[in-house]
Amino acid sequence: MADSAALHPLTRAPRPARRRRGGILNARLLFGGGFVLLLVLVAILAPWIAPHDPLEQDLMLGTLPPMGFDGAEPGYLLGTDSLGRDVLSRLLHGASIAMTVAFAASLAAAFVGTALGLLAGYFGGWIDTLVSRLVEVWMAFPPVLLSILIVAISGAGLHSVILAIAVIDWTRFARVIRAETQAQAKADYVTAARSIGFGNAAILLKEILPNVAPVLLVLLTLEMGIAVVVEAILSFVGLSVSSDTPTWGGMIAEGRQVIYQGWWIFAAPLALLFLTVIAFNQLGDGLRRAFDPVMRR
Repeated sequence: MADSAALHPLTRAPRPARRRRGGILNARLLFGGGFVLLLVLVAILAPWIAPHDPLEQDLMLGTLPPMGFDGAEPGYLLGTDSLGRDVLSRLLHGASIAMTVAFAASLAAAFVGTALGLLAGYFGGWIDTLVSRLVEVWMAFPPVLLSILIVAISGAGLHSVILAIAVIDWTRFARVIRAETQAQAKADYVTAARSIGFGNAAILLKEILPNVAPVLLVLLTLEMGIAVVVEAILSFVGLSVSSDTPTWGGMIAEGRQVIYQGWWIFAAPLALLFLTVIAFNQLGDGLRRAFDPVMRR
């Protein structure tokens, strides 16, 4: 008796469903990580790759348009501001301030928030209650207004900006890490670690912290984007570094005053700030997709 395949030669066994490819690398991670890496390189190499001195003024060259527009001058790719300073050079040097604040402030906030979140989530009890109430009280204040207040009290400067962002945003890390630590503390590997004699410090640092590190890394990248925006706001209102130092927020504030005569002075730093925040958000989302086994399927 012929089998069914012989009776129906056109019939084929159904193919298994094709799995969607996933992995550590994905489009969001590549775009976000590539753009952030480019910004870091620009921030480091700005003194050597900037075509002009960002503080050099020439009133005869004030508000020159970018290349491709009528009235543009060779050597000024993005034009000049109202004082004749090269916009491109100021953007490149402003990246140094933005990246310094992004990394330093985010790492400081992550250190404080992660430490408190680990303690609250692991020990619970009065420690958890104290940290939770402190987070609730801290988050009751408007973050931007509180940062302006801190900088106004401590004095304008790069260190004050970093301090203000770290003091405000540690609560983001404390809340997330506390919840993750509570979940990890109930896992079997923590019980096994206790059974073989691990102390609380060893369990927190060697067992729980590595397992919450992926979440911490994603949160850190998102916080960097927030730090860049906060620094731009503070420099916009004149509470960041000195007015002579080029910053993206300061350039936006300067360009706003002459937006009808030189729209590029306002548009260039605003566009770069927008792309930077998107890149950090895409990097964070890409890392989440890379580390989350469910999303990688």
